[in-house]
Amino acid sequence: MLTGSTESTPPAPVATLRAWQRRALTKYLATGPRDFLAVATPGAGKTTFALRVASELLRDRTIDQVTVVAPTEHLKHQWSGAAARMGIALDSNFTNSTGQTSAEYHGVVVTYAQVASHPTKHRVRTENRRTLVILDEIHHGGDAKSWGDAIREAYEPATRRLALTGTPFRSDDSAIPFVQYEPDREGLLRSKADHSYGYSDALADGVVRPVVFLAYSGEARWRNNAGEEFAARLGEPLSAEQTARAWRTALDPNGDWIPSVLTAANTRLQQLRAGGMPDAGGLVIATDQTVARAYAKILEAGTGRAPTVVLSDDPTASKKIAEFSDSSEPWMVAVRMVSEGVDVPRLAVGVYATSSSTPLFFAQAIGRFVRSRAKGETASVFVPSVPVLLDLASQLELQRDHVLGKPHREKDGLDDDLLVDANKQKDEPGEEEKAFTSLGADAELDQVIYDGSSFGTATFAGSDEEADYLGLPGLLDADQMRALLRERQATQLEKPREPVPAPAAVADRVSSANKLAELRKELNGLVAMQHHRTGKPHGWIHGELRRVCGGPPTAIATVEQLTERIAMLRQW
Repeated sequence: MLTGSTESTPPAPVATLRAWQRRALTKYLATGPRDFLAVATPGAGKTTFALRVASELLRDRTIDQVTVVAPTEHLKHQWSGAAARMGIALDSNFTNSTGQTSAEYHGVVVTYAQVASHPTKHRVRTENRRTLVILDEIHHGGDAKSWGDAIREAYEPATRRLALTGTPFRSDDSAIPFVQYEPDREGLLRSKADHSYGYSDALADGVVRPVVFLAYSGEARWRNNAGEEFAARLGEPLSAEQTARAWRTALDPNGDWIPSVLTAANTRLQQLRAGGMPDAGGLVIATDQTVARAYAKILEAGTGRAPTVVLSDDPTASKKIAEFSDSSEPWMVAVRMVSEGVDVPRLAVGVYATSSSTPLFFAQAIGRFVRSRAKGETASVFVPSVPVLLDLASQLELQRDHVLGKPHREKDGLDDDLLVDANKQKDEPGEEEKAFTSLGADAELDQVIYDGSSFGTATFAGSDEEADYLGLPGLLDADQMRALLRERQATQLEKPREPVPAPAAVADRVSSANKLAELRKELNGLVAMQHHRTGKPHGWIHGELRRVCGGPPTAIATVEQLTERIAMLRQW
């Protein structure tokens, strides 16, 4: 804690702030608010901004101590390390049982769960000294009613409260403590940020990397508990149950889909490491411990090197993450819960090998790959070609708010509740997995998604056309990436295809894929023209077309929907 002596005042900050951090800091210091919500895309530098605020308030004696509330134990130590580099001493080993820390510290770092277990004790600490409370990933304050009540109880007396989040929305109606809600045009209460810095803003500033999504489909086969066998293709219109089972079958480590996708992801990683990012790392996000270990074995067999495996109940998890971050090892495999809290700037390739489909979890997971270190670095994320994921990938630049009273997304069998389970110390498969038996799935690159646009036609794993996309240069800016993807798609469409010695259904599917790719190419070209004419981002133009014409993102739009959008765009 701060003792009040001059010696314990942090030194004047010397770190250079990014433009958005300077704007937010200026706004904060000019208004001196008791509550301030800063929403900034993952990788933008929320921690640096918050610690600069803490430093200023400590130096001018507005506050006597700092309390940081973080979602996980790993993040506690991460915060403490970042604070130390700015001359602020925070005790990340503070416990409820001791209730005290050395006078040498300027404050403490605790978890939301820690506060919830004894809110009164934390309230007393807050009341005893003028306190700045930094609430990291504040949406966790609504994880349970008891958590929200505890946060309010503990920090209602705080002199200042600074709330941070990169994902200011939830999948439920739980109000987030200390966040202001205002009625929108529909009469629903919508969260209001004091300063926002979205992914599209950060991309334009070069603060985050462009993210290219490589969506893999394929035919999945399974048997139900009555002995009936089924087959379905990822990405095609299916019932919720069929989609869920095809998805889980694809993720089965005993099938062909996962080994093919991991091989492709490793090819992409090696290309990045050879082309300007020598320490580029990859992360596989798995659903549970069993499959995480199985994926690690597949990677080891394919690469000759055992990846780092981080499991939710491993007491050495934080140490393993830190060691991986500081090394040049190629791969890490982790269960879902590590998606929020992993700060490994060199991560550039991801494999989304989990069946979680909430916008919140997806945004947190993709946030692990967007942190930019040098100009031109790109990120590549491999995903199953499932409509809900293609939708989220296509809307990466969409800024969301938390809305109270909005109808929830229907339960669709795609594990919307896995985010809650992901933070528990268990990783056991649910009942759904026991209801059927996976028989296998093959893999093919379905399409590439970037900036709301979809590129390419379906091509089998291991083909030359897949290699063209896996071999994209690793050092490109946003415009260069878009131009190169258009060029790759054009080459693929112009290349004569071998006759398809297969049933008519397969030939029809190839023809349909080619038609879709041609329409996507035409639409993307018109969107680019509109971008140059108006200056509006590509993603915004795609979104406006959806608003006017209706229908899903380009990645999962039909021939009729794409044709309608092309016609509409020609009239603009």
